[in-house]
Amino acid sequence: MTDRQPRDLFPGALEMMILRTLKARPLHGYALVQHIKRASDDLLQIEEGSLYPALQRLLKEGCVKAEWGISSTNRRVRIYKLTPAGAKHLERQVSSFEQMLEGIARVLAPVKS
Repeated sequence: MTDRQPRDLFPGALEMMILRTLKARPLHGYALVQHIKRASDDLLQIEEGSLYPALQRLLKEGCVKAEWGISSTNRRVRIYKLTPAGAKHLERQVSSFEQMLEGIARVLAPVKS
């Protein structure tokens, strides 16, 4: 068995991280990627090919809204904001994730004799 680093996040993880990041403040795509990278101590590196489709799904579901703005480097960017529906969705997703994580931790815990 080889010792490979996992490459993919589990389904919904990226959306959950996007929503949680946007809960703090509205951001444009590149700033979202940089925040996730910094917050994970460089363990997670989100590619544009994953980020923008996830943002489009969240826009379509009404979890985020987007407005055009100007970045700190004076470029025109789409700035994403969390909607009330997105905040509720995030709560449900985090709760479900925490339950799943608890179950996994129980399975991985040392067997008591």
